[in-house]
This record gives sequence, structure tokens and C-alpha cells, in this order.
Amino acid sequence: MATEQELQSLFNTLDTDGDGKVSKNELFLSPGLSAIISAETGVSSPQELLSMYGDEDGSITFEELKAVVEKAGNLK
Repeated sequence: MATEQELQSLFNTLDTDGDGKVSKNELFLSPGLSAIISAETGVSSPQELLSMYGDEDGSITFEELKAVVEKAGNLK
């Protein structure tokens, strides 16, 4: 379970280009962090997370990620 601040920090670490979105490539560059995302969201893989909840361009914003974590009941 993560706080919003912890989730934001994780998101910022994954968002290596600083565009406010985490892409599939950014998730694959950090397998340890993407595993944490999978655990917090209840989604088994980064591809599944992005296809189910991401934008048309194959990325996810912080607000979208936060909504998924809240839905999974893992936001403090």
C-alpha cells in the first residue's frame, strides 16, 4: 500500500523523459519499479496496465495510475 506522495515519487522515477506520462518503454527500463506498480494496481503486467487504463498513445498519466491504485484499494 502506498501513499499518494510515494506513488507520485515512483511515477516521477519512472517518467524518465519528464513528459508527465509513463510509456511502455519507461516501464520496461525499470522492471523492479514496474513490478511495484503491478503489485499496487493488481494488474499482472505493464502491457496490461497500459492497454486497460492508459491513453491511446500507450502511456499512463499520474492521475490515471492513481485511479487504478485507488480502485485496487492500495492507496493510503
